[in-house]
Amino acid sequence: MARIDETRPFLPVRIAVLTVSDTRNLDNDTSGQTLADRIAGAGHVLAARAIEKDETAAIAVRLRGWIADPAVDVVITTGGTGITGRDVTPEAFDQVLEKRIEGFGELFRMLSYAKIGTSTMQSRALGGVAGGTYLFALPGSTGAVKDAWDDILVSQLDNRHRPCNLVELMPRLQEHLKPAAE
Repeated sequence: MARIDETRPFLPVRIAVLTVSDTRNLDNDTSGQTLADRIAGAGHVLAARAIEKDETAAIAVRLRGWIADPAVDVVITTGGTGITGRDVTPEAFDQVLEKRIEGFGELFRMLSYAKIGTSTMQSRALGGVAGGTYLFALPGSTGAVKDAWDDILVSQLDNRHRPCNLVELMPRLQEHLKPAAE
């Protein structure tokens, strides 16, 4: 059974938040603010926050910058994961990801199904890894952000979560770049 091991010290993770939207700004970005508040409330560090238009190239540039930044451990985006013509966040992720975390999108849609039924099939929420950085793309609704954070990410980004968590894997995310032992 999943649990928090209180005997382990909590390790804060540095998380960047990107809102993908043609219409939102910092004053009306409720999803990004909800995520930022939850990150701080869990004891993590909000390493950066930005808004990008629904433009694949601009999103990919921002992601690459944060992936290359040693002060960012995790990037969480909100918005642009639907199926309309302007929803291009997954396409931007495709340009930067080294590995996908298939279970994240599957789990998100499973949890979302309990709340919004078959409408969850319209979400292309996804997770992955690039350059030793975790990346998660969430839908743009505040409810979806709450669901993803509260039901998945808050525990997986807590090093005390048992039986396992994403934080304890961080030192091993770039093993493929090390020369093989001779």
